[in-house]
Amino acid sequence: MTPPVFAHGHLRLYLLSLLDERPQHGYELIQGLGDRFGGTYVPSAGTIYPRLAKLQEEGLVTKESDGRRTVYAITDAGRAELASRQDELADIETDVTDSVRRLADEVRSSVNDAMRTLKADLAAAARDARAGTEPPRASGGGSAGADTASDARTTSRVLLHEAEAALTSFRAELRSELRSQVAAARLHADAVELLTTRLDEVRREVTAALRR
Repeated sequence: MTPPVFAHGHLRLYLLSLLDERPQHGYELIQGLGDRFGGTYVPSAGTIYPRLAKLQEEGLVTKESDGRRTVYAITDAGRAELASRQDELADIETDVTDSVRRLADEVRSSVNDAMRTLKADLAAAARDARAGTEPPRASGGGSAGADTASDARTTSRVLLHEAEAALTSFRAELRSELRSQVAAARLHADAVELLTTRLDEVRREVTAALRR
Protein backbone atom coordinates (compact mmCIF):
# COMPACT_ATOMS: atom_id res chain seq x y z
CA MET A 1 0.00 0.00 0.00
CA THR A 2 1.33 3.43 -0.96
CA PRO A 3 2.12 5.55 2.14
CA PRO A 4 0.44 8.96 2.41
CA VAL A 5 2.25 12.00 1.06
CA PHE A 6 1.83 13.91 4.34
CA ALA A 7 1.76 12.41 7.82
CA HIS A 8 -1.15 13.33 10.09
CA GLY A 9 -1.19 17.07 10.77
CA HIS A 10 1.73 17.86 8.51
CA LEU A 11 -0.28 19.26 5.60
CA ARG A 12 -1.86 21.75 8.00
CA LEU A 13 1.55 23.03 9.06
CA TYR A 14 2.82 23.05 5.49
CA LEU A 15 -0.11 25.24 4.42
CA LEU A 16 0.84 27.70 7.14
CA SER A 17 4.39 27.81 5.78
CA LEU A 18 3.10 28.53 2.26
CA LEU A 19 0.87 31.33 3.55
CA ASP A 20 3.79 32.75 5.50
CA GLU A 21 5.41 33.47 2.12
CA ARG A 22 2.42 35.56 0.97
CA PRO A 23 -1.42 35.60 1.06
CA GLN A 24 -2.83 33.20 -1.52
CA HIS A 25 -6.02 31.92 -3.07
CA GLY A 26 -6.94 28.32 -2.40
CA TYR A 27 -6.13 27.29 -5.95
CA GLU A 28 -2.77 29.02 -5.69
CA LEU A 29 -2.00 26.85 -2.68
CA ILE A 30 -3.02 23.76 -4.65
CA GLN A 31 -0.79 24.82 -7.54
CA GLY A 32 2.06 25.67 -5.16
CA LEU A 33 1.92 22.22 -3.62
CA GLY A 34 1.83 20.67 -7.08
CA ASP A 35 4.94 22.67 -8.03
CA ARG A 36 6.76 21.55 -4.86
CA PHE A 37 6.09 17.96 -5.88
CA GLY A 38 7.07 18.48 -9.51
CA GLY A 39 3.53 17.62 -10.60
CA THR A 40 3.71 14.11 -9.14
CA TYR A 41 1.17 15.08 -6.47
CA VAL A 42 -1.59 17.70 -6.74
CA PRO A 43 -3.98 17.82 -3.76
CA SER A 44 -7.68 18.09 -4.42
CA ALA A 45 -9.84 21.03 -3.36
CA GLY A 46 -11.58 18.61 -0.98
CA THR A 47 -8.23 18.08 0.74
CA ILE A 48 -7.18 21.73 1.02
CA TYR A 49 -10.31 23.72 1.83
CA PRO A 50 -11.40 21.80 4.95
CA ARG A 51 -7.92 22.31 6.40
CA LEU A 52 -8.01 26.02 5.57
CA ALA A 53 -11.41 26.27 7.28
CA LYS A 54 -9.98 24.55 10.36
CA LEU A 55 -6.99 26.91 10.42
CA GLN A 56 -9.37 29.83 10.24
CA GLU A 57 -11.45 28.46 13.13
CA GLU A 58 -8.27 28.25 15.20
CA GLY A 59 -7.39 31.86 14.40
CA LEU A 60 -4.24 30.90 12.49
CA VAL A 61 -5.38 32.26 9.13
CA THR A 62 -7.88 34.82 7.90
CA LYS A 63 -9.80 34.94 4.65
CA GLU A 64 -11.04 37.89 2.65
CA SER A 65 -13.06 38.09 -0.52
CA ASP A 66 -11.18 39.26 -3.61
CA GLY A 67 -13.80 39.50 -6.30
CA ARG A 68 -14.98 35.96 -6.92
CA ARG A 69 -12.04 34.42 -5.03
CA THR A 70 -11.08 34.11 -1.40
CA VAL A 71 -7.62 35.13 -0.23
CA TYR A 72 -6.11 33.39 2.78
CA ALA A 73 -3.46 35.06 4.94
CA ILE A 74 -1.54 33.89 7.99
CA THR A 75 -2.18 35.67 11.31
CA ASP A 76 0.26 36.55 14.08
CA ALA A 77 -0.96 33.46 15.93
CA GLY A 78 -0.23 31.37 12.83
CA ARG A 79 3.30 32.79 12.60
CA ALA A 80 3.84 32.06 16.28
CA GLU A 81 2.84 28.44 15.81
CA LEU A 82 5.04 28.20 12.73
CA ALA A 83 7.99 29.62 14.65
CA SER A 84 7.48 27.20 17.54
CA ARG A 85 7.48 24.23 15.16
CA GLN A 86 10.41 25.07 12.87
CA ASP A 87 12.17 21.78 13.66
CA GLU A 88 9.04 19.86 12.73
CA LEU A 89 8.71 21.90 9.53
CA ALA A 90 12.30 20.99 8.58
CA ASP A 91 11.39 17.32 9.01
CA ILE A 92 8.34 17.85 6.80
CA GLU A 93 10.53 19.34 4.06
CA THR A 94 12.70 16.22 4.24
CA ASP A 95 9.59 14.05 4.03
CA VAL A 96 8.40 16.03 1.01
CA THR A 97 11.71 15.40 -0.74
CA ASP A 98 11.41 11.68 0.01
CA SER A 99 7.80 11.67 -1.21
CA VAL A 100 8.79 13.37 -4.48
CA ARG A 101 11.44 10.70 -5.08
CA ARG A 102 9.02 7.90 -4.21
CA LEU A 103 6.29 9.28 -6.47
CA ALA A 104 8.79 9.78 -9.29
CA ASP A 105 9.89 6.15 -8.89
CA GLU A 106 6.25 5.06 -9.09
CA VAL A 107 5.74 7.11 -12.26
CA ARG A 108 8.87 5.58 -13.81
CA SER A 109 7.69 2.11 -12.81
CA SER A 110 4.27 2.63 -14.38
CA VAL A 111 5.87 3.93 -17.58
CA ASN A 112 8.24 0.95 -17.70
CA ASP A 113 5.31 -1.41 -17.15
CA ALA A 114 3.43 0.29 -19.97
CA MET A 115 6.44 -0.05 -22.27
CA ARG A 116 6.82 -3.74 -21.41
CA THR A 117 3.13 -4.27 -22.13
CA LEU A 118 3.46 -2.43 -25.42
CA LYS A 119 6.44 -4.56 -26.45
CA ALA A 120 4.50 -7.71 -25.58
CA ASP A 121 1.53 -6.48 -27.62
CA LEU A 122 3.79 -5.72 -30.57
CA ALA A 123 5.34 -9.17 -30.38
CA ALA A 124 1.90 -10.76 -30.19
CA ALA A 125 0.75 -8.74 -33.20
CA ALA A 126 3.76 -9.87 -35.16
CA ARG A 127 3.08 -13.51 -34.28
CA ASP A 128 -0.60 -13.13 -35.20
CA ALA A 129 0.39 -11.69 -38.54
CA ARG A 130 2.68 -14.61 -39.25
CA ALA A 131 0.59 -17.45 -37.84
CA GLY A 132 -2.55 -18.46 -39.65
CA THR A 133 -2.82 -15.36 -41.82
CA GLU A 134 -0.21 -16.35 -44.39
CA PRO A 135 -1.68 -18.14 -47.41
CA PRO A 136 -0.06 -21.50 -48.21
CA ARG A 137 3.13 -21.05 -50.13
CA ALA A 138 2.93 -22.17 -53.71
CA SER A 139 5.86 -23.60 -55.55
CA GLY A 140 7.75 -21.30 -57.79
CA GLY A 141 7.55 -17.52 -57.66
CA GLY A 142 4.27 -17.32 -55.68
CA SER A 143 6.00 -17.57 -52.27
CA ALA A 144 7.75 -14.22 -52.71
CA GLY A 145 4.42 -12.42 -53.10
CA ALA A 146 2.98 -14.15 -50.03
CA ASP A 147 6.04 -13.25 -47.99
CA THR A 148 5.76 -9.63 -49.06
CA ALA A 149 2.06 -9.47 -48.13
CA SER A 150 2.76 -11.05 -44.74
CA ASP A 151 5.60 -8.64 -44.01
CA ALA A 152 3.38 -5.71 -44.96
CA ARG A 153 0.64 -6.89 -42.58
CA THR A 154 3.14 -7.36 -39.77
CA THR A 155 4.61 -3.90 -40.32
CA SER A 156 1.14 -2.34 -40.40
CA ARG A 157 0.16 -4.00 -37.11
CA VAL A 158 3.36 -2.83 -35.42
CA LEU A 159 2.88 0.70 -36.71
CA LEU A 160 -0.73 0.66 -35.52
CA HIS A 161 0.38 -0.19 -31.98
CA GLU A 162 3.00 2.56 -32.10
CA ALA A 163 0.41 5.08 -33.28
CA GLU A 164 -2.06 4.03 -30.57
CA ALA A 165 0.66 4.26 -27.91
CA ALA A 166 1.56 7.77 -29.09
CA LEU A 167 -2.10 8.84 -28.97
CA THR A 168 -2.56 7.38 -25.50
CA SER A 169 0.57 9.10 -24.17
CA PHE A 170 -0.45 12.43 -25.74
CA ARG A 171 -3.95 12.24 -24.30
CA ALA A 172 -2.76 11.27 -20.80
CA GLU A 173 -0.11 14.00 -20.59
CA LEU A 174 -2.32 16.76 -21.96
CA ARG A 175 -5.30 15.71 -19.85
CA SER A 176 -3.13 15.87 -16.73
CA GLU A 177 -1.91 19.35 -17.67
CA LEU A 178 -5.46 20.56 -18.40
CA ARG A 179 -6.70 19.30 -15.04
CA SER A 180 -3.84 20.97 -13.18
CA GLN A 181 -4.69 24.26 -14.90
CA VAL A 182 -8.34 23.84 -13.95
CA ALA A 183 -7.34 23.17 -10.35
CA ALA A 184 -5.38 26.41 -10.37
CA ALA A 185 -8.22 28.26 -12.14
CA ARG A 186 -5.78 29.11 -14.94
CA LEU A 187 -7.33 27.36 -17.94
CA HIS A 188 -7.94 29.99 -20.63
CA ALA A 189 -10.21 29.90 -23.67
CA ASP A 190 -7.33 30.73 -26.04
CA ALA A 191 -5.46 27.60 -24.93
CA VAL A 192 -8.51 25.41 -25.58
CA GLU A 193 -9.05 27.11 -28.95
CA LEU A 194 -5.40 26.47 -29.84
CA LEU A 195 -5.78 22.82 -28.85
CA THR A 196 -8.92 22.25 -30.92
CA THR A 197 -7.56 24.14 -33.93
CA ARG A 198 -4.23 22.30 -33.99
CA LEU A 199 -5.85 18.93 -33.40
CA ASP A 200 -8.18 19.53 -36.33
CA GLU A 201 -5.19 20.48 -38.50
CA VAL A 202 -3.25 17.39 -37.45
CA ARG A 203 -6.30 15.16 -38.00
CA ARG A 204 -6.73 16.44 -41.55
CA GLU A 205 -3.00 16.17 -42.37
CA VAL A 206 -2.65 12.65 -40.97
CA THR A 207 -5.87 11.47 -42.64
CA ALA A 208 -4.61 12.80 -45.97
CA ALA A 209 -1.25 11.05 -45.45
CA LEU A 210 -2.97 7.77 -44.61
CA ARG A 211 -5.09 7.88 -47.76
CA ARG A 212 -2.22 8.47 -50.17
